[in-house]
Amino acid sequence: MATDVRKLGLGAVVLLASSIAILATGSIASIPNVLAGVAALGLAAGALLVGLSEEDAAV
Repeated sequence: MATDVRKLGLGAVVLLASSIAILATGSIASIPNVLAGVAALGLAAGALLVGLSEEDAAV
């Protein structure tokens, strides 16, 4: 099975950045909670990109 390396890499970067943003909103009070909502959407988008990185993958 071949993978699309760009989708896999971009998905991994989005997942990592979103995870860091969610952890930062929990530990640093000066960061607005809206960032956690945006980061949750980033987690969903990153998981979707990683899931679609395989050839002939369907969601």
